[in-house]
Amino acid sequence: MIEIGDKPILWHLMNIFSSQGFDEFVLALGYRSDVIKRWLLDLNDLNGDIEIDTLEKRVTHLGKSKELSWRVTALETGLNTQTGGRIARCMKLFPGEQIIATYGDGLANVNVDKLLAFHKSHGKKATVTAVRPPARFGHMEFNGNSVVHFGEKNQSDAGWINGGFFVIEPEVSDLVKSFDEPFETGALPRLVSTGNLMSFHHDGFWQP
Repeated sequence: MIEIGDKPILWHLMNIFSSQGFDEFVLALGYRSDVIKRWLLDLNDLNGDIEIDTLEKRVTHLGKSKELSWRVTALETGLNTQTGGRIARCMKLFPGEQIIATYGDGLANVNVDKLLAFHKSHGKKATVTAVRPPARFGHMEFNGNSVVHFGEKNQSDAGWINGGFFVIEPEVSDLVKSFDEPFETGALPRLVSTGNLMSFHHDGFWQP
């Protein structure tokens, strides 16, 4: 909920998708879920009408602006639930459906249509967006103790890492063995072991 400009990171993250025509979201809530729920309610109060189905804990935004026409389910997934468990609990709301999942702290200009097209092209169970971490430190080279090069580190010198923005087929939820299991050390390695995880390489903007 830290703001960039006058909008929280979560707004910017959701806007990555809504600006490309994807406007249905499930937020996997845990720590300080009350803050996010209040923000959703305030967003509606300030920008349009609101419908709340308390049984499903669903908040629907009916604002006039397209980028604010979001259907959001604020799902309580447990305070101590790990990433694998959070994803599995969210997927239960849409049984049998392919989903896109990402973290709440990484912004990127990922082309969602290209990501989905790539996923469809290989026919595997999951795709992870691979990114290069931002170069944060200066780079030096030495000859003995003598500095022979001093400059900024090139981002392309770094390896590829998990940037989030997954496309996941419904059966992947069965690979999460417990809600206490991280997605990164549970389901993802199991997908790798069966050759079912593919990488979509993103060379554009990504910032954690």
